[in-house]
Amino acid sequence: MREAREDISGGSAAAVRLAGGMPLREALDCGAPAAWTALDAGVRPLHWGAHYLPEWEWNEAGRTLTAAMHAGQPLSESQLALALCHRDGRIRAAALWRMDGHPDLLPLLVVRCADWAEPVRRQARLRLGEVLDAGRAVALLSLILRVGRRERGEFAVGLADRLLREAPHEVLTTLYTSADRSVRRYAYRRAAEEGIFSPSELARVAARDDDTVVQNLCADAALAAMVDEDPDDVLLPLLAARNPRVRSAGVTALRRAGRAERAVGFLADRVELVRACARYVVRQHGGDPLSWYRERCAEPGDPALPPGAAAGLAECGERSDAEALWSLVRHPVPGVRARAVAGLRVLDAADARRLLPMLDDPAPAVVREVTAAVLPSAALLPQEWLVERLGTGWPRAVRIAAFRLLAERGGAAEQRALTALRADPDEELRLRASRAARR
Repeated sequence: MREAREDISGGSAAAVRLAGGMPLREALDCGAPAAWTALDAGVRPLHWGAHYLPEWEWNEAGRTLTAAMHAGQPLSESQLALALCHRDGRIRAAALWRMDGHPDLLPLLVVRCADWAEPVRRQARLRLGEVLDAGRAVALLSLILRVGRRERGEFAVGLADRLLREAPHEVLTTLYTSADRSVRRYAYRRAAEEGIFSPSELARVAARDDDTVVQNLCADAALAAMVDEDPDDVLLPLLAARNPRVRSAGVTALRRAGRAERAVGFLADRVELVRACARYVVRQHGGDPLSWYRERCAEPGDPALPPGAAAGLAECGERSDAEALWSLVRHPVPGVRARAVAGLRVLDAADARRLLPMLDDPAPAVVREVTAAVLPSAALLPQEWLVERLGTGWPRAVRIAAFRLLAERGGAAEQRALTALRADPDEELRLRASRAARR
């Protein structure tokens, strides 16, 4: 809601600049779709008095514009932009037929195609059908998709889609690298449907794009089309992707590609979803993931032990495997210690008194896992020991943990924690104390 108010405010400010005679390209960022929708939303309040110009100046600008429209006089580009966003539908409709020679105003024509007034909407759609071509559709696609999310906004999207489906591939190349995620999603969805890219190309896109929708879309399309291509050309980029959803899709596809043995390398992946997929593939191939985890975690001092191995042992292990995890809570790698503590929680084998000394661990991730593990037993923990760790000489992670545990105890223990932190120099701890006090 606040974003919408800021958009209207920014659009109103741009409208005031236009009313003052400022050229269109100086009054607003013509390359930003949001600037056009904000202008459209921001002009109307100005007509009702919420303006930034003195009233007489704004009224004079409005009268000049209205008189020029009624008299058929030429309008400047700035005046025409205001007329296209005017609260009076008759003025908006009349302005649509005076746009010739003003290509910079095409974005407002797109906006008017979703106008709430049917006569304006009908005329805008007629005009857009006359002037829009594939090149302009590419340039305006970000705005078209933005307007398309509105009620009655489907026309421009459908028109652009028809034009772009008939356009040569080279016309569309800029869409695949657009900074607008909605444009990239549209472009790659269309490319996947029409087979524009090879499976290996789609796999590389899935591995490098920073948008999860594009990643998942391209990964699924690449795997679906992986028939005549070397599976490694598709699978290797997916298996190396940072996105766990893409990586898990690649791991699952190893079985279909006849490379199930490679799934063993993902049993200790950093993400649970990928580990689960790897276990499925290994089992289907006749392997035993639990035996692999037990063997991998048998050396508690192994510096090469990946943290995901401890997590995987807890995920598919038995309560008797808790002893192996207890042996890992002193591992030299913080990630292994943290996953071992988390694994004890999974196996319901977390002993609060045994874990409590680890609250002083130098790794914040370990402290957080220990806190979560002992929180249900907060009432059994030594109060003075926790109060001591509220002191400023302790690391922030330890102080936050002590506060959480004292607050969980409630009563006098919580009051002591709130009193100790009310004027604390650490802003985060002060905020936590303030929120707890309000509750």
